[in-house]
Amino acid sequence: MGIFSFNAIALAFLLAIISGAVNACPPSDREALLALSSSLKEPYLGIFDSWKGTDCCSNWYGISCDPTTHRVTDVSLRGESEDPILQKTGRSSSGYMTGTINPSICQLDRLTTLIIADWKGISGEIPSCLASLPNLRVLDLIGNSLSGKIPDQIGNLQKLTVLNLADNKINGEIPSSIIQLSSLKHLDLSNNLLTGEVPANFGNLKMLSRALLSGNQLTGTIPISIGNMYRLADLDISRNKIQGQIPAQLGKMKVLATLDLGSNMLTGEIPPAVLGSTGLGILNLSRNSLEGNIADVFGPKSYFMALDLSFNNLKGSVPGSLSSAKFVGHLDLSHNHLCGTIPVGTPFDHLEASSFDSNDCLCGNPLKTCK
Repeated sequence: MGIFSFNAIALAFLLAIISGAVNACPPSDREALLALSSSLKEPYLGIFDSWKGTDCCSNWYGISCDPTTHRVTDVSLRGESEDPILQKTGRSSSGYMTGTINPSICQLDRLTTLIIADWKGISGEIPSCLASLPNLRVLDLIGNSLSGKIPDQIGNLQKLTVLNLADNKINGEIPSSIIQLSSLKHLDLSNNLLTGEVPANFGNLKMLSRALLSGNQLTGTIPISIGNMYRLADLDISRNKIQGQIPAQLGKMKVLATLDLGSNMLTGEIPPAVLGSTGLGILNLSRNSLEGNIADVFGPKSYFMALDLSFNNLKGSVPGSLSSAKFVGHLDLSHNHLCGTIPVGTPFDHLEASSFDSNDCLCGNPLKTCK
């Protein structure tokens, strides 16, 4: 081999090394990820075994980078998914991880997606510095054992579209700054230990399509401003300590399909606009202290997959207009103070006695024959 050929090979080798170094993620991003992994312990899957070498953009499990800048943009670590790595353990596609979320994650200032979800054992607080990540669009920490409060400055995340902190042990109040998340489409804070009230100007979240706040210890009333959320399709505030009356505005929301206010301390009458809404497909108002008659406002455009008004103080008769509804799948009017004859025809001909149990004086099929 001539000197020229040898030098050419050496130069090509050197350029390959330089190119690899240039295309690798910055050392600062790599160090931030290694600090994160050092704070987490995952004994079954070995997902951090792939976090080796100088280039965290190359074959590091759950890590994605910008192809141009080679900065880390996505950290996606799910403990429950269809990923083949979860099939190794035979643990029903479910992983387990302990430890805490190291604030070093905040050094990844180009991060757009942070998913550390469904690991069950991850504890500690949500790093407050996450609120300083200007490009973050998805923050998903569902299904862990996180405690402490939601960062006060969460509203700084102007690009955030998904905030999912459900199924943890997070306490304190919903930060007032949350209403500044002008891009937010999906909010899930359910099954935590949150207290205080739903912010009065919650309706400022104009882009929101799902608001899931169930299973907390929230108090106060339902903000009237929610009626202005023209994109909201799913509202669940069940299993809290919400008081006061149901705003009639909720029945005038064009795309609201699911309204679950069950297991609260609501009083007053059910607004006719809510019962007569032609967009609602699931309405659960059970286990409150609602009173008055059930408005006879159903019609051919009423379509309920589930209508549950059980365990209240409703009186009067079963509305006959329910028989004109296009569809009623599940109906539960039990444990109220209803009287009179149960209407005949659809949907009453396919319902069981449990739909009408424990009322004052209801009769007719499927209950006892009226005298």
